[in-house]
Amino acid sequence: MNMIECESIARKWGNSIGLTIPKDIANKINLKENKKIRLIILENSNPVKKTFGMLRNWKTPTRDIIKEMREDNWDD
Repeated sequence: MNMIECESIARKWGNSIGLTIPKDIANKINLKENKKIRLIILENSNPVKKTFGMLRNWKTPTRDIIKEMREDNWDD
């Protein structure tokens, strides 16, 4: 799994909020209409502290998660 980072502005879209993904990134990940993707959303206020706080609740130790990420064993 590759991680790609970009910024987007949330905009009202009907009764929902929509995000625009830049075309170069959409092409890079072969994003097509109706394709399911996974988003990781970080708030502007201290995302590192919140991320590590969430990891405390996981049953898998952080070192094992990092090892899996390095071995690219995460499901797409």
